Amino acid sequence: MSSQARRQAAATAAATTATAAAIAERGSATRRPKPYRPGQLSPRARAASYAALLLFALIYIFPFLIELGSSFKTDADAANNPLNPIPQHWTLAAFHELGQQDFPRWFANSAFVALSVTAGRLLFDSMAGYALARLRFRGRGALFSAIIAVLAVPGVVLMIPKFLVLNEFGIYDTYAGMIIPLVADAAGVFIMKQFFESIPRSVEEAARIDGAGVLRTFWSVVLPMARPALITLTVLSFQGSWNELSHFIVSRQSPQLNTLTSGVATLVSGQLGQGSQYPLKLAAALLMTIPVAVVFFIFQRHIVRGTQGAVKG
Repeated sequence: MSSQARRQAAATAAATTATAAAIAERGSATRRPKPYRPGQLSPRARAASYAALLLFALIYIFPFLIELGSSFKTDADAANNPLNPIPQHWTLAAFHELGQQDFPRWFANSAFVALSVTAGRLLFDSMAGYALARLRFRGRGALFSAIIAVLAVPGVVLMIPKFLVLNEFGIYDTYAGMIIPLVADAAGVFIMKQFFESIPRSVEEAARIDGAGVLRTFWSVVLPMARPALITLTVLSFQGSWNELSHFIVSRQSPQLNTLTSGVATLVSGQLGQGSQYPLKLAAALLMTIPVAVVFFIFQRHIVRGTQGAVKG
């Protein structure tokens, strides 16, 4: 072999070796673990976090499992095994006992009052929130401060004043007396005001240029954009009015106007409440929980949504 052929063979071998080394280096680089970034959890820390979240979720859910299981227990089983959610003998005795009482009427009263209060709060809280967020009038800041101050007042403080006012207006022991004082609340006004302030003013200015007045702008332009806040207010209002007790104690006296909260309170403290009566009480609590849970699961995916597409770029 000539010297020139040997040099060509050596050059080819060197090139092959360099190419193989480059390929090997590229492969090791792709297999190299990702560098640790500040704030990023390691796999062990992530697994520990999920385990802790699962534990807290089980602790939170366990009382509901006890409520569900004890509703189908006998009195003796519920008294002897209060923390065991699985009944030894399944029975519907507690539900049959509730059916023999005025429970269906209490349920109907609660549904009527809760739906009426929710509709009223959606209307009046949204109107008040829009007025405080957009309209300019004397005393607006003082009025909003007073609304915030109302949030700090415990509801039990207002029980006697509510009774006196309802009695003076002649609506005590009526559906009107149960509904009208609840159709607006400070928390709802605050929620709607804060949301309306997040809506770009350019949308309302465009509506005014097209000739829309204040009411038209509010009803046809701004209110549809406030759908997430309205859904949040719907869930909170329905839950609050459904679970209300103190107001219904002072606003009515007739048993025919009992809601679930006041009716069940008299039920478990009366003759049927002698002894523990865990299945009876928890069966009533379970039936009271179902409507609120249904409303929440229907609207939950809308609560976290914000305003999108309000202004086109």
